[in-house]
Amino acid sequence: MCRYLSKYALIFLFLALSGLIFLLRNIHTVENWNCHTISALYQLQSRIQSSFVPVNLPTFHHNRTFCAHLGQKPFPEDELEERYLLDSITWPGPPPGSTTTGLRQTSDPVHSLFAILPTKGRREWHVGDELEALVQMHDFQGRPKHYGGDFLLARLHSPELGAGVAGTVLDHRNGFYSAMFPLLWVGSAQVEITLVHSSEAVAVLRRLREERPDRVFFKSLFRLGFLSETTVCNLCLSSDQQPLCNYTDLYTGEPWYCYKPKMLSCDTRINHAKGGYLKHLITNKEALLFQSGVNIKVRIHASGPDKIDVLPPRKEVEVENSSVNPEPGKLASSGYFYEDSWRPLSGITMHQFNDSSAITQCLRNKVINMYGDSTVRQWFEYLIDVVPGLKEFNLHSPKNVGPFMAVDSTHNILLKYRCHGPPIRFSTVLSSELRYVSNELDGLSGGPNTVVVLSVWAHFSTFPVEVYIRRLRHIRRSLVRLLDRAPGTIIVIRSGNLQALDQEVSLFNSDWYSLQLDEVLRSMFKGLNVLLVDAWQMSLAHHLPHALHPPQVIVKNMIDMLLSYVCP
Repeated sequence: MCRYLSKYALIFLFLALSGLIFLLRNIHTVENWNCHTISALYQLQSRIQSSFVPVNLPTFHHNRTFCAHLGQKPFPEDELEERYLLDSITWPGPPPGSTTTGLRQTSDPVHSLFAILPTKGRREWHVGDELEALVQMHDFQGRPKHYGGDFLLARLHSPELGAGVAGTVLDHRNGFYSAMFPLLWVGSAQVEITLVHSSEAVAVLRRLREERPDRVFFKSLFRLGFLSETTVCNLCLSSDQQPLCNYTDLYTGEPWYCYKPKMLSCDTRINHAKGGYLKHLITNKEALLFQSGVNIKVRIHASGPDKIDVLPPRKEVEVENSSVNPEPGKLASSGYFYEDSWRPLSGITMHQFNDSSAITQCLRNKVINMYGDSTVRQWFEYLIDVVPGLKEFNLHSPKNVGPFMAVDSTHNILLKYRCHGPPIRFSTVLSSELRYVSNELDGLSGGPNTVVVLSVWAHFSTFPVEVYIRRLRHIRRSLVRLLDRAPGTIIVIRSGNLQALDQEVSLFNSDWYSLQLDEVLRSMFKGLNVLLVDAWQMSLAHHLPHALHPPQVIVKNMIDMLLSYVCP
């Protein structure tokens, strides 16, 4: 009996060893097995998980500092700058302790009015003067408001002349606002004042930004062989829900986390994607503050004339190029449109690049590196469209995601685009292609034939401003290092711009969020040897409707400004 058992044991041992040797020698084949059984199993699993919508999203702890101060502890001077920046964008709101009982007590653009004020007692305006309009806000019952905080936009324009300039709005914090405009062209000029959000709506937006940075959520797919899992990711995740995968960048300290898959390790992550937008963020009462055609981007009417005729400059005023630059610091206008062409008020002399050969000659022997969101990808696409010699090289990248590259070998031009690192709300980005802009800048040699174009703003609107400050701080440090090692490098930064708003867009991407980020960006890069392309004022001054991706006539002016800086 023992002899038979010993015989069978030897047989089983031989078979086990043979199987182990076969497995080891063919493990690559097994891992990539594509037989019908596994394929069917994988397809079934993919159908279940490809449409992943988390039913039970992680509960976010309403702690103002939970998200903002993740990552490396800032240096004392950085903390000081951060406090200064946050103080500079402080927004007035309803008086402390005041309670709004309903929509009827909030700002109503229909009942509100503005009036053009005379200049020095005279109703006569000349090029070089300053125009002031006084706005008085009323509620839906027609009663004057006695506190500020409304988000207003002001524009002076002339459709027949293709002219327009952004106005500066001053909040007197008592229900009155002043809109100030430089007068820059001869002829008709019409004042336009728009209520974007009431002060009560801004208070809701501020609360959402600080308390619900999770209202846009992200996801990542983890895969090993034919096993895959999808989990929620974000800057802010609670570790008491389940274990976390920590993807904090080793060089910048920029934090990013995903919930750890149940069956796979953290290093099996293969992509990043936008998961979706949370619903039911505000109460029914608060929803009344965000109504298209009622209190989102509705124009305020004038109590009298809304147009003036601007006369030529007075004799004592010297004029250059038919326009007068306002006193520095007096008005914030960076430029204006005339005949649909942007005319900067300082910095560079604007040239028109109306044919592809002029653009080609300007970019000859240049490497143009574009980093950021889809608003700078729009520049890449514009150049591809208008310059026939630029041929896009197929990198087999996902559409609208990138990275992208185009080459003109005849004129030695290389054009590249890459999206910034998370948070990025693109459809699907491979984990290997998730790069932080500051790290990419540190990898550039730079020099007079290197152009760097940045646009980083649209995907940060749902997070506390501290998150954006930290990201810009890392980018700024990398730009300083780049300019130190290669002083001739050309740096261009595109600001944020206005966009079309409804209730849903307002809660995630309101122009109020963009304005706050834009003011931070301008402050942080002031004094650095860079060109700021003022997309904000361009989109405000132009007569075409606001859009996240501005119409081609505005994009052309942005590109003309870029090229005028590259080829002065």
